[in-house]
Amino acid sequence: MIVTVTLNPALDKTAGVDVMRPYALNRLRGVQVDAGGKGVNVSAMIHALGGESVATGFAGGGAGEELLRRLTLKGIRHDFVRVSSVTRTNLKVVDDAGGLTELNEPGPEIKTEEFAQLQEKLAGFAKPGNIFVLSGSLPRGLSSGVYRELCAMLRQSGAGVFLDADGDALEAALDTKLVPDYIKPNRYELLNLFGMEARGAVTEADLTDLCLRLRGRGVKLVALSLGSEGALFAGRDGVLRSPALPVKVGSTVGAGDSMVGALVYGFEQGLSGEDCCVLAMAASAGACTTEGTNPPSRALVDELVKQVSLQKTS
Repeated sequence: MIVTVTLNPALDKTAGVDVMRPYALNRLRGVQVDAGGKGVNVSAMIHALGGESVATGFAGGGAGEELLRRLTLKGIRHDFVRVSSVTRTNLKVVDDAGGLTELNEPGPEIKTEEFAQLQEKLAGFAKPGNIFVLSGSLPRGLSSGVYRELCAMLRQSGAGVFLDADGDALEAALDTKLVPDYIKPNRYELLNLFGMEARGAVTEADLTDLCLRLRGRGVKLVALSLGSEGALFAGRDGVLRSPALPVKVGSTVGAGDSMVGALVYGFEQGLSGEDCCVLAMAASAGACTTEGTNPPSRALVDELVKQVSLQKTS
């Protein structure tokens, strides 16, 4: 079983604009509303591939109920803790050149007893063979050590953990013996983790070395997303390099979450490491062609799989 955990989900509004002009009136078009948040997006990708997951986290107020209603309509199983504060609503604006501007609310404030309810819920799912995806920003009321705490609890149960976080939350989760099994930083997040974000030119060899250093800490797979340059996958069989696929980009929103969703789906299906990476690259590219935060169809992913190439670099 795959369980996705979104501590700070959102109703995501995505809209188009000719040119995004700061300090001026921008007339939006094609406004679309989706159930959002990184873990929610991961569950949507798993569902699109034909797999199953349980989406959980916190949901509050009218926005939270609307988020859960939309998950139900999509056929995505969910089991959220209801909270007294209101789930956030985010606005993502895509211009005609493919540029993305995001306006994200901070999210609700989580009470101690509400977090305890979530811990109890997750403990009920925690057992060997299950995979948990912990991803996204943290709502108010939770410290940067929350992912480390959840990771330790889940790893002790024998479950696998995929963490997609950044900043202090990622650093804290890696500064312990029970590190996540899998992580997916982007270039900036990886450099920031090692205090190198202000450094000048960084080569691919530098990035590979940093990924291998994380492998040395006990992480089984580091999936480094590089945007238009593709991705690096540092796992037990070495480092694989995959260039980005040449697709017509509609929106990059959710592309990284689709990569995570495809990876964990592949893990659960027992695919080889290389096949998981190929599927992840195809799903990520497919997500760039869709509107809003919707995942690509299984048919599109299967077509894109044929175009993915992997090269072993070390």
